[in-house]
Amino acid sequence: MIDDIKKIMLAGVGAAVITKEKAETAFADWVKKGKISADDAKTMAAKLADEGRVEYDRASANMKQAVRDLLDKAGVGQKDRIDTLEKRLLALEVEVANLATRSGATPQT
Repeated sequence: MIDDIKKIMLAGVGAAVITKEKAETAFADWVKKGKISADDAKTMAAKLADEGRVEYDRASANMKQAVRDLLDKAGVGQKDRIDTLEKRLLALEVEVANLATRSGATPQT
């Protein structure tokens, strides 16, 4: 379930990321119209792709932290800890009962 949430959120972020090739294709029209040179188009496309990658990495890191925070608040991951503590408590209760039986006292519950 968590992986599905991450995939959905990353898909939204990924949709905003533009590759160098897609940017070059978009700038090709400007090159044809003479508004920018082919070299300028390549430079702009590379810069746009790099900025998109940086933004994607930043958004991905923020999303991962938000998911972790959400899971912590929801108590996910605590079940194993609670199960371990319950087993320890049961073992201690059995030990106390055994000690009480050996001493002839009645264990309190």
